[in-house]
Amino acid sequence: MSARKAYSEVLSLMREHHKWFNRSIPLIASENIPSPAVREAIISDFGNRYAEGWPGERVYAGCVYIDQVEMICNELARKVFRAEFADCRATSGVVANLAIYAAFSSPGDWMMAASIPSGGHISHGKKEHAGTAGLVHGLNIEHYPFSKEEMTIDVDATKKKIEEMARDGRAPRMGMFGGSLFLFPHPVKELAGFMHDHGMYINYDGAHVAGLIAGGEFQDPLQEGADSMTMSSHKTLWGPQGGIIVSYEKHAEAIKKGIFPGNTSSHHLHHVAGKAIALAESLQFGKQYAKQVIKNAKALAEALAGYGFGVLGEKRGYTMSHQIAVDVTKFGDGGTIEKDLEKAGIILNRQLLPGDIKAGRHYMHPGGVRIGVPEVTRLGMKAGEMKDIAKFIKRVVVDKEDTKKVNKDVASFRKEFQKVQYAFDNAVGAYEYISLVSGGKRK
Repeated sequence: MSARKAYSEVLSLMREHHKWFNRSIPLIASENIPSPAVREAIISDFGNRYAEGWPGERVYAGCVYIDQVEMICNELARKVFRAEFADCRATSGVVANLAIYAAFSSPGDWMMAASIPSGGHISHGKKEHAGTAGLVHGLNIEHYPFSKEEMTIDVDATKKKIEEMARDGRAPRMGMFGGSLFLFPHPVKELAGFMHDHGMYINYDGAHVAGLIAGGEFQDPLQEGADSMTMSSHKTLWGPQGGIIVSYEKHAEAIKKGIFPGNTSSHHLHHVAGKAIALAESLQFGKQYAKQVIKNAKALAEALAGYGFGVLGEKRGYTMSHQIAVDVTKFGDGGTIEKDLEKAGIILNRQLLPGDIKAGRHYMHPGGVRIGVPEVTRLGMKAGEMKDIAKFIKRVVVDKEDTKKVNKDVASFRKEFQKVQYAFDNAVGAYEYISLVSGGKRK
């Protein structure tokens, strides 16, 4: 392929992606749609600059305005998450976790975390699974006992396990809460005192639920006993891709060094500006949004259960977060169903569920799918639309209807939801492609 053809092809494919998402139902739990103002920040000249270090202590000149924006971002993060200290430089949630590992543990230490099928994230994982904690930082990982019925960590069994590890000379140095499949709050309050008494540092990975925490609708990890909270800035928090750490002032210097020079050089300054805008939006609109996200997730879970889907967490009302987990083994496997739904314009992801590994299932064809509602909620959808979405899913998975026909109906459904809500400005369409070439025409 020639340089000119490649150039044109990439621009064309980006436009096609925008058109596709404009007519699809986005249900990936780890994604959201940013406001036009956040998009403006991302394409600003900040993205071309370097600013190693802390504001006012940069290695580079040219940071007069960049420093001011970053200080505003940190101030907003402290306010939103009710924290004494915030560092918004992490370039992802994984980098934020690495900074915490670097600051408060050493290679060879033990960490407690949830297993992947029990909702844990790969950044909390073992070396043999290519998990970040084990592979990159050299931590040994022991998994929390998990209650499938309650869909959360088993408190009493965890206490016993920590005591057993201590007797075996494997006393854990860290406890990691949070995860990727995250339906209900983790028992931070119930375990924090016990863990601290056993010399453990506690981090809460709020990557998925940061926007719900910001809105006061999930749990408040720092007030419940966590020493720090790491997060992504682009899931329920609706900013650009990146990471944030909030903590207490007593941990500030260790965390700052864990970020720079520990795990970053220049830290994607255009995304820091986008994070600041997203945090300001969260202060203004976050509580209303978080409430609606949880209402929508519950409504979608109930509608799917009504169609015969095996929605996990039934005993506790299916979910208290932005996502639901569905056992689809009655209809096929998660990988095949994911692809069928994508053809119909319904975008979600396959998901390992508790018990999948023992049953011989693996990540490519697991027993479940994970469905999230952050993005459709920000597009303005309410509980009524969740019933419509559940019916679309049923038509594909249960009724085995032609995906092309369902796709047309999905596109028609989406016409009513074209703008970002819960934002200061939404003049530009949610997936409107903004061209900076060929005269700046929008297509």
